[in-house]
Amino acid sequence: MFYRGKFADGGDGREMAAKRQRLADQGSSFYGTSPGSSYMYNTSPYGYVSQPPPFPVVRLRGLPFDCTEADVAEFFHGLDIVDVLFIHKGGKFSGEAFCVLSYPLQVDFALQKNRQNMGRRYVEVFRSKRQEYYKAIANEVSEARGGSPRRSGPRAKSYDDGKDSAEHTGVLRLRGLPFSAGKDDIVEFFKDFVLSEDSIHITMNSEGRPTGEAYVEF
Repeated sequence: MFYRGKFADGGDGREMAAKRQRLADQGSSFYGTSPGSSYMYNTSPYGYVSQPPPFPVVRLRGLPFDCTEADVAEFFHGLDIVDVLFIHKGGKFSGEAFCVLSYPLQVDFALQKNRQNMGRRYVEVFRSKRQEYYKAIANEVSEARGGSPRRSGPRAKSYDDGKDSAEHTGVLRLRGLPFSAGKDDIVEFFKDFVLSEDSIHITMNSEGRPTGEAYVEF
């Protein structure tokens, strides 16, 4: 049901997970100076004082149906990718994805790749928002359940970019899980919370093997 990633580091996505961890360890979050060879993109002109910077995410459309995270990383060569979320409809990859970058300035560089080719297909790149990315994560759970994600109560609201209302979905996305991890291991990991196994969705590739990702509904 979920997209099968063919990663350049052997198929488990550990290289990109390690990169995300390095970004976190160095305190860059989404808004600081990120490490790596892409220093040319790292000088931010934004002087965010009165409000937080916009969430650095773009949406891609027209991706090849055998596209991987490694392909997206190559397409955005020189930019620091924090996350790639492939969108599925009816259990199949839709050719769309969200790409979260290390901080807002890199969105402008990503948009310069609009209508450039990935293989034989040209890819459209759009500016996106935090709530659209969160909603897409919730929809992936809906794909796994064959219906809408459950909600235990009213959705809390926060604000993104000072104006846009963003809704919390109640869904947590986990990455970098051991391939041997089961639902009972995830329940144990979140033992301080009330969590049932039927609210956990471990993603599998087309060969029925764990991808190292899961969605958890709270």
